[in-house]
Amino acid sequence: MPRRRAAPARTRVGLALAGGGPVGAMYEIGALRALEEAVDGLDLSDAWSYVGVSAGSFVAACLANGLTTQQMLRAVLSGERGVNPLRPEVFFTPAYRELAKRGLKLPRLALESLRELGRRPSIQGVGEAIRLLTQALPVGIFDNEPIRRYMHEILSMDGRTDDFRRLRHRLTVVASDLDSGTAVRFGSPGWDHIPISTAVQASTALPGVYPPVTIEGRHFLDGVLIKTVHASVALEQGAELLFCINPIVPLDAAAAARAGRLPEHVLVESGLTSVLSQTFRTLIHSRLRIGFDRYAARFPDADVVLLEPDSDEYELFFSNVFSFRARRHICRRGYEATRRDLRRRYGELAPILALHGLTLRADVLEDETRDIWSSAGLAAGPSRRAAALPVTAALNHALRHLERTRLPQALPPGRD
Repeated sequence: MPRRRAAPARTRVGLALAGGGPVGAMYEIGALRALEEAVDGLDLSDAWSYVGVSAGSFVAACLANGLTTQQMLRAVLSGERGVNPLRPEVFFTPAYRELAKRGLKLPRLALESLRELGRRPSIQGVGEAIRLLTQALPVGIFDNEPIRRYMHEILSMDGRTDDFRRLRHRLTVVASDLDSGTAVRFGSPGWDHIPISTAVQASTALPGVYPPVTIEGRHFLDGVLIKTVHASVALEQGAELLFCINPIVPLDAAAAARAGRLPEHVLVESGLTSVLSQTFRTLIHSRLRIGFDRYAARFPDADVVLLEPDSDEYELFFSNVFSFRARRHICRRGYEATRRDLRRRYGELAPILALHGLTLRADVLEDETRDIWSSAGLAAGPSRRAAALPVTAALNHALRHLERTRLPQALPPGRD
């Protein structure tokens, strides 16, 4: 039930963005564009406070630097350089130095393991031998230094800044301190001298995927390890209306199988990575819900709006982040899913937004002619070339585009 209070002259709007890897960031860009398009008076590049965790820190850092949702969306869809923080090749450069360093240890560790087995040919000896060999495993298979360099490049263009202290807006990038197990808020006093690009590098260092980032003698990992969104940061800073975008939800594969949209047991059949992904999503999503349930009591004068994909968005779960076509497709899914969510929750959200001087436009949400392409200022369809084709040819082009988007081989072709 929305509170009956007079709207302030200018509501302090906050934005908290969760992780989800490159796919999550793509989803967030599409979702944010849909949100801004549907809410009159909302300018997400001029918010009171930004909080970014993991891949969400990319998007938050760009918005805090004045980049608009339309600019970022257009960059992803058309490949324009200069405003796009999502070049997948930057995320997936092999960590050659880490791999080489660990590989050089292998002969010595193998010899020590054999000695241990000779000394104690028992279960305990086998366990110790395995423990020794695991020291040769890399702590990350991809290098995150290209992430820092690319982010610095993005924030060095057109009057932007890589310095928290020079921003016009509050930006907080959250990472996890590996050695203490605590969250560190880059951008807050004592940590605002660290470059934004370095903070983003630290916040996106997912264990096993990227190595920890060393900053002033301390090691940092992905901020999602502590909390999923860290929405309380913006609320503590005084945000009165907080929009939270979380792309990381568990897949309801059972419901999709009952509806004939996915084969039965698709997660197990898809292998270890799918099982681990579902486990990770389930854990952090349940944690997020517990945290959000507490905000009403902790921050009674603030309104929090959480936007997430539905649990049947299986294309998010199985998307190939290496594909440029998938990038555009995920942005579109984020845009469309957010429009559906806002339309479904119109009766709930419109009064809340009105308290803050914002209008949720039913006419925009009901307008079925709107799509992500026109929202980005591009010709309709996946490309300008497709827009010039006759209607049937454009439809065939779009269908081929969807078929080429990588999904598990178990998925029936053409299902959407």
